[in-house]
Formats: sequence, structure tokens, C-alpha cells
Amino acid sequence: MPTAAKPKRKANPALLKPVQPDAVLAAVVGSTPVSRGELTKKVWDYIKKHGLQDAKNKRNINADALLKPVFGGKSQVTMFEMTKLVSTHVK
Repeated sequence: MPTAAKPKRKANPALLKPVQPDAVLAAVVGSTPVSRGELTKKVWDYIKKHGLQDAKNKRNINADALLKPVFGGKSQVTMFEMTKLVSTHVK
């Protein structure tokens, strides 16, 4: 009995459309327009590079001086909350 090949997942076009980070977010990810997927990747790269993921609870992100304005002034957010807060800083 041959196994059917899984259909390849199609990328969500909304995630591929370039978005422009505002000045607050540009301090973290740069000012060039990037896709939402790439934007999220850049934010995570920044978090990992600066060791901002909480050691005890990996779902929490600790803000540094550059991320605090992006997080609406909060010093710690969950990774799910982070995505929502980052999206408010794109056009």
C-alpha cells in the first residue's frame, strides 16, 4: 500500500508582505521593511543574543532598555503577549 505524500503547507501571504517597523521597533530590528515572519525572527535573535529569556520561566521575556518601549513600558511579557505588542509597532 503506497503512502500518499503530504501536501506542502502554503505560506500565509499576510506573513510574507513587508511591513515597516516604527522608530521604537527599528532600534531593535533595523529600519528596513521586512516580512512579519522575518520581523519575529529578528526580535527573537535580539532576545537570544542579549539573554533576555527568563531563566526560570522560558515563556517570559525580560525587557532591556531598547525592548521596554516596544513592550509598552512593561519590564516582562510572555512570548504570546510580545507578538501582539510588536505588531503595534509596524505599518
